[in-house]
Amino acid sequence: MARSVVLAGTPRCDVCRLPPRWCICGVLSPVETAIRIDVLIHRSEQWRPSSTGGLVTRAVAGARCHVYQREDRFHVGAFQPTAIPLPGHEVWILHPRGEEMPARGAAPPPQVLLLDGSWRQANEMLRVVERTGRCVRLPPAGASRFWLRDQYATGHLSTAEALLRVFHALGDTRAEEQLRLHFELHVYATLRARGQRQLAEDYLQESPLGAAIPGVLERLTTPTR
Repeated sequence: MARSVVLAGTPRCDVCRLPPRWCICGVLSPVETAIRIDVLIHRSEQWRPSSTGGLVTRAVAGARCHVYQREDRFHVGAFQPTAIPLPGHEVWILHPRGEEMPARGAAPPPQVLLLDGSWRQANEMLRVVERTGRCVRLPPAGASRFWLRDQYATGHLSTAEALLRVFHALGDTRAEEQLRLHFELHVYATLRARGQRQLAEDYLQESPLGAAIPGVLERLTTPTR
């Protein structure tokens, strides 16, 4: 098993949460889309470097992040669902229990709410926000490319991959291509930061990164003096 190169107390970038050696901030242009994107991220997920909910809010221009924390006597008023809906947009809450996603071509573009957390946490968050919009499910998906964590079941996707499926379903090809590069670079750099060099190289075999940003990959893999 590869030894992680990320030790306790290692400095990390305040944005991408990776060690400076593997920081990927500013490498790719922001994802531009007319679809409004919101991420409701569970507080236990908020600071994890592997979080793709955090990746979405960094990568997609105009995306908003809301931190979910169960309201109790210790955390009063932590999150208000009324902060989600934007005027003039129908909210689509992504969840496997939702109805079939509407066909592309909706006008105005929808506001997509992504629930970022474990499946148990996502179900809890859904109960809190389900009255804010329409709960919809993604079209059938292939295998996940999120090699940083084991998926709960075949066909389950990370938060960023779920948004990729939305872009694809709604015909926003340019946004899909841009976000895919952000996602794959995030996975690759995190694998390298963990010391999983061979797994990272295997990941590149079916990745668009090699053709899209060869110079960036060379910089990331060249040891600093």
